[in-house]
Amino acid sequence: MRVVSVISTKGGVGKTTVTANLGGLLADAGLRVLLLDLDSQPTLSSYFPMGYEAPAGAYELIALHLTDRTQIISSTSLDNLDLIVSNDDQGRLNILLLHAPDGRMRLRNLLDDFREHYDLLLIDTLGARSVLLEMAVLASDLAISPITPITPITPEMLAARELSRGTLKLLGDLNPFRHLGIAVPPLRLLLNQVDPVRLDARMIVRGLRDSYATTPSIAFLNTAIPNRVAYVNAASLGLPVHQVEAYRPSSRRSPSALETMRALAIELFPEWSAVISSVGPSSKRPL
Repeated sequence: MRVVSVISTKGGVGKTTVTANLGGLLADAGLRVLLLDLDSQPTLSSYFPMGYEAPAGAYELIALHLTDRTQIISSTSLDNLDLIVSNDDQGRLNILLLHAPDGRMRLRNLLDDFREHYDLLLIDTLGARSVLLEMAVLASDLAISPITPITPITPEMLAARELSRGTLKLLGDLNPFRHLGIAVPPLRLLLNQVDPVRLDARMIVRGLRDSYATTPSIAFLNTAIPNRVAYVNAASLGLPVHQVEAYRPSSRRSPSALETMRALAIELFPEWSAVISSVGPSSKRPL
């Protein structure tokens, strides 16, 4: 089972949207996908309609070590896509993990009970530095950090604010865990909500790529997610975006949402490229 966390110490960069749409596309490809919502503002937990609502969720998993799938795993209306909902709106888990001897290791130690049942675990996290976020990173073999190039901010300012002082410092602070045999996962930076037309946005994208071109274990993904209304519409409908915009409108040159999400999934998971490539407009949609 691959374990991927979607992280940023800055809120509002689209972590939940990326998690939901990536999970939805991979589930449509026939992969068994489990979403874990660790955000105290549980947007992911309400993104998709539910087929079965489990009585418990992330709090019981982390605080009580409850791994009974019938108790903590809900099923969405999409085939192959399950969810552990966030039910810690008071932030009790952070306090618990801060004082627990195995706090930052807790999730990593619980994952063996899920490995034979899923191909991929996608973890949505809170947009702030916390023990819960550190726990998610240490449980992962890959981390994705969405970046929104808001203009007019120079590439240097954006990199310093959103990466160097936040996400990258977090990963650096976790490096001592390598002495316990736990490597900090490689980081893939994802440009999100990019305006493909505006010149200043393109300059920021280019500058960001150049800033981290030689940094070990950090790489910018070639696929960027454009700022399109289809992503908002998909969230309103409770659908993955590739089912909402499967075709490229004739009035524009940029790819459809299906093409974008398919390219992103293949770039992240080349080992599954054959099944990902098979996802098309005829993929089964939820009732």
